[in-house]
Amino acid sequence: MPTEAIVTVQAHQLPLHCPTSERALWDQHPRVFIRLIEGLPVRCPYCGTQYQLAEGAPLAGHH
Repeated sequence: MPTEAIVTVQAHQLPLHCPTSERALWDQHPRVFIRLIEGLPVRCPYCGTQYQLAEGAPLAGHH
């Protein structure tokens, strides 16, 4: 099974939702907001894409 890349998220991209605007319209699922945890990857419950906050990026104001 191939390993999936982890999408690194910067503070200016918060609040984060999946799918992101970079995904093609045909490749989208219902929008879900992803609550990031500092230092840990978080998986989208629909598509399985993994997101992780960039090292040193603050979580302040992220709900």
